[in-house]
Amino acid sequence: MGDEEKQTPTSLEISMENGNLKEEKASSNDDQPEIKYGGIKAMPFIIGNETFEKLGTVGSSTNLAVYLTTVFNMKSVTATTLLNVFNGTTNLAPLIGAYLSDTYFGRYKTLGFASVFSFLGMVVLMLTAAIATMHPPKCAPGVACVGPTTWQLAFLLSGFAFLVIGAGGIRPCNLAFGADQFNPNTESGKRGITSFFNWYYFTFTFAVMVSVTVIVYVQSNVSWALGLGIPAFLMLLSCVMFFVGTRIYVVVKPQGSPITTVAQVIVAATKKRGLEFPDDNSAMSLFNHIPAKSINAKLPSTEQFRCLDKAAVITDENEVNLDGSANNPWKLCSIQQVEEVKCLLRIIPIWSTSILYHIPLLQQQTYAVFQALQMDRRLGSSSFKVPAATYIIFTMLTLTIWIPLYDRIIVPFLQKLTGKDGGITLLQRMGIGMILAIICTVVSGLVEENRRHVALTRPTLGFTNKGAAISSLSGMWLVPQLALSGLSEGFNYIAQIEFYYKQFPENMRSIAGSAFFAGGALANYLSGFLVSIVHQITSGSKTGDWLDDDLNKARLDYFYYLIAGLGILNFGYFLLCARWYRYKDADDSSVRTATKGI
Repeated sequence: MGDEEKQTPTSLEISMENGNLKEEKASSNDDQPEIKYGGIKAMPFIIGNETFEKLGTVGSSTNLAVYLTTVFNMKSVTATTLLNVFNGTTNLAPLIGAYLSDTYFGRYKTLGFASVFSFLGMVVLMLTAAIATMHPPKCAPGVACVGPTTWQLAFLLSGFAFLVIGAGGIRPCNLAFGADQFNPNTESGKRGITSFFNWYYFTFTFAVMVSVTVIVYVQSNVSWALGLGIPAFLMLLSCVMFFVGTRIYVVVKPQGSPITTVAQVIVAATKKRGLEFPDDNSAMSLFNHIPAKSINAKLPSTEQFRCLDKAAVITDENEVNLDGSANNPWKLCSIQQVEEVKCLLRIIPIWSTSILYHIPLLQQQTYAVFQALQMDRRLGSSSFKVPAATYIIFTMLTLTIWIPLYDRIIVPFLQKLTGKDGGITLLQRMGIGMILAIICTVVSGLVEENRRHVALTRPTLGFTNKGAAISSLSGMWLVPQLALSGLSEGFNYIAQIEFYYKQFPENMRSIAGSAFFAGGALANYLSGFLVSIVHQITSGSKTGDWLDDDLNKARLDYFYYLIAGLGILNFGYFLLCARWYRYKDADDSSVRTATKGI
C-alpha cells in the first residue's frame, strides 16, 4: 500500500495475497491506540448471529396465534389482543434498548445481554408446550374448553417478557454493531458497509422464509414442543456465534446520553434566544470545542435551524474552562453539538414518512391471506391446496432474488453511470420504494375487483369454513402484488435502515437502529385504527361494509384504493421533506435541494 493510504489515523487496508482477501490493521500517526477493523472477518459471526436469531424469533412468533388458540385454549379475540400488545411492545422496546446502549453499556454488551434473554424467552415458550402442567388440558368434544390458570398464564407472559427484552437490545444494535467493524474513512470500508446492509437484509429474508415454512410446518403438523424447541436451539447457536467472534470485534464504548446533549442545546438556545449573532468585530464568539475522545465526525456549519446556533454564543469568558470545555453545558454548547442536534431534527420529517409507507405492505400480510382463502389454491391439476399464508413467501422470494442482483450487478452499473456511492442516493431509493408500494396497492385492488367479479358471476369452488363462496380465480393472481411488495421493501427498507445509520450522529447509532422499528410499530397501530374506522364508517353505507368477513360482500378493492390515495399524499410529503433535507456529510452551508440531495 502507498503512503497516502496510511495518512488516515484509522485506515483499513484490504489487499489480495495468494488469491485471498487480506485485511490489515489500521495504522496511526499519533498517540491514539491502533484500531484493528475486523471488516469481513467479523461478518460470519455477526451475520450468523443475526440469521440464527431471526430463525429463532420469527419461528417462535409466526404461529403464536394458532398456538394460543389451540394449546392455551384462548378465544381468538383474547389471543389477537395479546399478540397486538406483544408485537407493538417488541417494536417500541428498541427505543429503550438504544438509549441504554448509547448511554451506559455499548452495543457489544447490549447485544450479548439481549441474545441471552431471547434464548431464555424461547426456552420458556418451549416448556409451555413440552410440560403438560404448563398449559391447559386438550379440549374434549362436547365439553367447554378449560382456559389457562393464573400460573400458566404468568409463565407464558414471562417468556413474552424475555423476548421483549431481547428484541429491545438486538434490534437497535445489531446493524450498527456490524457496521462498526468497517473503517468509514476508506473506500473499501464504505463499500463494506453498503454491502453489509444489503446482505443483512438478504439473510433476514432467508430466515423468515425458512421460519414460515419449515418451522411452522413442524409446529402445526408434528409437535409444538419440537416446533418451539427448534427456534430455542437456533437462538442458542446465535449466542454461540456472537460470543465466539469477540476477539475480532471493534467495540465502540458509549460516551454518555446523546439525548442529554439534545436537551442541553435546546435549553441553552432558549436561554440565549434574545442575543444577536456575533459579527467579526463583536466581543462575543461561537464556541467550537470538540472533546479529544469524541467518536462523532466533525460536521460543517449549516443554515438550517439557525436559532439553535445561539446555544454556541460565548457571552462571558468565564463560560469556558481552561481545558477548552464548557463550564456549564446547559448554558453553552459547541457548534459541533448544535449541528448534531440539527442532524436529528432533519431526520424526523423523513422518518415520519415511513409510518404511512408501511401500511400498504402490512395489508399484504393480512388481507392478501384473506383474499387467498377465497381463491382457487389448488396446485396445478392436483388436489393439493397451497396454504393461504404460504403465498406471502413470494414477497420473500422476490427479495431473495433481487438483493444479490441489485448489490452485484445493478449497483456497479449505476455507480459507473452516476459516479455516486451505491449508484443512487438513499433518498432516491426510499422514494422508489414508496412508488412501488403505491403500485402494489393499486394492483391489489384490481386483483380483488377481478376476484370478486369472478366469484359473483361464475360457478364457485365451494365455501370456506365461515360459509363464504370461493372464487374460481387462481391464487397465483396474488403473485404480482406480493412481488411488488418485496421489491418495495428491497428499495425502501434497506435504504431506510442505511439512511438512519449514516445520517444519525455516530453516538446515536443505536437510536438510529431503533428508528426503523419505531416507525413500524406506529404503522401497526395506525393500520389497526384505520381498519377499525373504515369498518365502522362503511358498515351502514350503501356500498356495504368494505371489510366484511365475506370478501364477496365486502369492497376490499375500495379499501386498497383508499390506502393507495394515502400513499400518494405521503409520497408528495416525502418529496417536500427530501427537497428540504441536507445530508450530514454535505460540504456546503446551504440546504440541499432535490436536484442535489435526494
